[in-house]
Amino acid sequence: MTAVHHLPYGSDAEARAAWVSKARCRNIDPEELFVRGAAQREAAAFCRNCPVILECAADALDNRVEYGIWGGLTERQRRALLKQHPQVKSWAAFIAARRNHHSAAVTGAASA
Repeated sequence: MTAVHHLPYGSDAEARAAWVSKARCRNIDPEELFVRGAAQREAAAFCRNCPVILECAADALDNRVEYGIWGGLTERQRRALLKQHPQVKSWAAFIAARRNHHSAAVTGAASA
């Protein structure tokens, strides 16, 4: 979801605008990401090649967005993540830490 007025409230608007401007969905009808049933899979698949998929997912999780596809995640998937990790205070920080850990592991394996 990319139209700034459709984004959740409470986060830093400037940081959000920076990733929103790079989102793959920035020029599509927002209604295409607020679908039900099997159409959710298609909408989530659209996100797979988005350069800001992680930022989008973190924003939706941090702001407890209930509806729509955000960061390639359905409403149900986001609820499951929130339930599995109730200790997470910042999904942006959590995802960044996981990404850094993964990058270090890949770099270490490549040099071994």
